[in-house]
Amino acid sequence: MDEQVLEVFLDSLKDSAIIFGFVLVLYVIFSFFETKLARAFEHSHKWSPVLGVTFGLIPQCGFSVVAADLFNKKHITIGTLLGVFIATSDEALPIFLGNVEDPKKILMVLPLLGIKFSVGLLVAYLVDFVYHKKIKEIHDHEDDCHCEETHHKGCCGHDIEGEEDHGKFMQNFIHPLLHSLKIFAYVFVINFLFGILLYYVGEDKVIAFLEYNKFLAPLFSVIVGFIPNCASSVIISELYLLGGIPFGACVGGLCVNAGLGLFVLYKNVKDVKRNLIVTAILFATGLITGYVISVFEWFVF
Repeated sequence: MDEQVLEVFLDSLKDSAIIFGFVLVLYVIFSFFETKLARAFEHSHKWSPVLGVTFGLIPQCGFSVVAADLFNKKHITIGTLLGVFIATSDEALPIFLGNVEDPKKILMVLPLLGIKFSVGLLVAYLVDFVYHKKIKEIHDHEDDCHCEETHHKGCCGHDIEGEEDHGKFMQNFIHPLLHSLKIFAYVFVINFLFGILLYYVGEDKVIAFLEYNKFLAPLFSVIVGFIPNCASSVIISELYLLGGIPFGACVGGLCVNAGLGLFVLYKNVKDVKRNLIVTAILFATGLITGYVISVFEWFVF
């Protein structure tokens, strides 16, 4: 193996290992609260948009799945669902915080969360205002079904209610470990490929290409963000941290990145029109947010 390639490999492995440790600790901690958060969100009608957007900011991908499942069962409104999807960042937060190479970019997690919270809340209440008749339908439905307990699903499709010791061990340790290993693999591959690209093509040429196509970056990021997998948030976050896309493009892509939430939403094939409306609003929100912030970056800074 070429010495330079070996160096890129080892650097990628080191950076990925740091993020793996950080992600694992966070996921283990949050696994103990996942069930309680899901139940509180489901039964708090008045504050559902606020709770949904707030919980969506927590660095895990299971909550968008919970929201999509509850929406399919008519337990939450379309505005609340969109608020959760917009706020969800999957692995972005731990990847930002685990970036030890550039401490300045760690601080960018604050405006990232602030923008996603504000946009998510604004869209949630605006959409529910337009679809205000649907809110009464949600309440009527829950009165009919007597608010029976829902078995909530985690990001990998497993139940997050584990009563037995074995179930709790799986929920609090095994699933966080397996998910963290997946994130480690994604981050390593992206870092390694980007490092190889810089080595063989040349850093100057790569930067020139990205600079030339910067006006398409928000659109590219939003398209990637729609990939129903936690790998998409890893790609967007890593590209920003590596200097591949501007902050606005990063925010736009992460605003539409709902992990497996969209996949769960489209499992309900009976209401294709409703699903397409959710997707269209999400796409427009991500694109507008991405370009507004990017224009601000280009012409103000």
